[in-house]
Amino acid sequence: MVAKRQVVDVEKIVPDTSVIIEGLLSRKIDSREILPKQVMIHEAVLAELEHQANQNRSIGFLGIDEIDRLKKLSGRLSFDLVFAGKRPSAHEISQAKLGEIDSLIRELAFENDATLLTTDRVQARIGKAKGMQVIFLEVEVIKKKLALESFFDATTMSVHLRENVAPFAKKGMPGNWDFVKVRDKLLTRDEVRSISDEIIEEAGVRKECFIEIERAGSTIVQLENYRIVITRPPFSDGWEITAVRPVKRLVLDEYDLPEKVKSRVAEQAEGILIAGAPGQGKSTFAQALAEYYAGQDKIVKTVEAPRDLQLPDTITQYAISHGSPQEIHDVLLLSRPDYTIFDEMRNTEDFRLFADMRLSGVGMIGVMHATNAIDAIQRFIGRIELGTIPQIVDTVLFIKNGGIHKVFNVRMEVKVPSGMTEADLARPVVVVYDFIKNRLEFEIYSYGEETVVVPVQAEAAEPPARALAKREVEREMQRYADDVVVEFPSEYGCVVKVPESAIAAIIGKQGSNIEKLQQKLGIHINVEALEGGSGRRGRRPVSALPDHEKSVKPSKQPDGELVPYQLNVKKKALELYVDSNFANRELDVYIGNEFLVELHVGKKAMVKIKKDNNIGKALMNAMNRKGEIRIFA
Repeated sequence: MVAKRQVVDVEKIVPDTSVIIEGLLSRKIDSREILPKQVMIHEAVLAELEHQANQNRSIGFLGIDEIDRLKKLSGRLSFDLVFAGKRPSAHEISQAKLGEIDSLIRELAFENDATLLTTDRVQARIGKAKGMQVIFLEVEVIKKKLALESFFDATTMSVHLRENVAPFAKKGMPGNWDFVKVRDKLLTRDEVRSISDEIIEEAGVRKECFIEIERAGSTIVQLENYRIVITRPPFSDGWEITAVRPVKRLVLDEYDLPEKVKSRVAEQAEGILIAGAPGQGKSTFAQALAEYYAGQDKIVKTVEAPRDLQLPDTITQYAISHGSPQEIHDVLLLSRPDYTIFDEMRNTEDFRLFADMRLSGVGMIGVMHATNAIDAIQRFIGRIELGTIPQIVDTVLFIKNGGIHKVFNVRMEVKVPSGMTEADLARPVVVVYDFIKNRLEFEIYSYGEETVVVPVQAEAAEPPARALAKREVEREMQRYADDVVVEFPSEYGCVVKVPESAIAAIIGKQGSNIEKLQQKLGIHINVEALEGGSGRRGRRPVSALPDHEKSVKPSKQPDGELVPYQLNVKKKALELYVDSNFANRELDVYIGNEFLVELHVGKKAMVKIKKDNNIGKALMNAMNRKGEIRIFA
């Protein structure tokens, strides 16, 4: 960068913070464009630079380096370097962006009849309005080759620089690259810091560059088509720079998409996820898709952090790092784009913003990291309601080795999950189809209190739904016995083998417990005796038990805490309510001193019992004859 040349001979000059950070004054004096007799630096400038440096921000160190250069020049060129003014308060430093520091600098220049030197147009106009001598340096930017660029060639995707380590680079194309050493000589800390300072300096003046995120231990810069991450101690254990750039720019037609997929993307899909592992070409495809939509006379905008997509001026790019999700939400709704590209979705707020915008009718394309296509959908589970996923995401494009490897179609169906047989188990299921082959690949549904993602594969040795049911049966039976064996001799039912002593409790009064479990799981269950250690198993299927054996009750006496309850009679069922303290617990129900059944109370502290089953009939009879119903915990 060079300023427009002007030669000025001044008695006293007062530079503001912008001039010091840009390093302009030392350059002007060294080139004899400005010849001062005294340079006055306000203590407020030092305080602001010190504050920034203590925050480990690069601009603070750049400013301090400029003070060092001015000190050396003052000895060589015989001008006075003095520090004056009152050190600002913490409040004035914190309000620097509101003009507090600039006001103190102007006051120093005014009181000492000195010339104010600034690159801030507002500062210059205010100084002139107050009748002060002002030199406004309008910086003319000339692009120069950065030290960072010397590590890149035409095939370099990214460069990795770290102190005390030789520089490395990834060279090749997405999905087909090599990690190579750029030079043998190790990088020193001073060299990495110098490259970092040059990047920060250029980012402050180039029009196409932004400091996207500035934190105490890291800085993220978008420098034209370079996305640069700078980390420093104490956040990292050494200075490190990682710079990434796209090596190839593609248009949608170059992807050779099947006509079916291209038609889907162009006309039907409005909730698209672009997923893939790092470096596989997700952003390149998102860029091509954004340009395709813009070429179809659609209004396209992007939400990025950082803004690294290389797009034409017709597409507005928003930086979520410089605004809040609420601000992005408001701006997008008011500007009404046809499509929004949400690049690099990471946290829950990003997913919720994507979902909210999609439900508001905006076409959304989300880009995210995933090792396989289904992972992209799974990352929404737990963040939004399961039933809304097909309304938010209808198409998943999985990118691998720079091309589209898989296309999923997502929709909702009410069906019996694959591997289950009972019709009354039908439920809303999110189904995921291979879009090209029109083949069902995954089902997502609620099972108990869990949300499960089940692969549907005809060639699987054991259907996933059966394996899931087997685990659930084992878990239920282990409440009664430690030794449980579950087998599936056919797809319509299972055999549960437990010790003889546990069978009565599992069956319950007149088979009520086993009936409840069969209804819950949607499978037929036979219970057999398992004799420990002898290897002999006595077969005793529940369905074959005579009626008098089904009513055999375990020898169980009323015991434990008496539980208050309320029993309401509805049209088809009895509703048993207990105190919330007894939610998710097992309760024993007695009629008089006769054990009836063990009930599992759900999280809502309520159990619904059908009036036409054995338990419901027993409770209705007890109520009609005013028998004593007691419940123990």
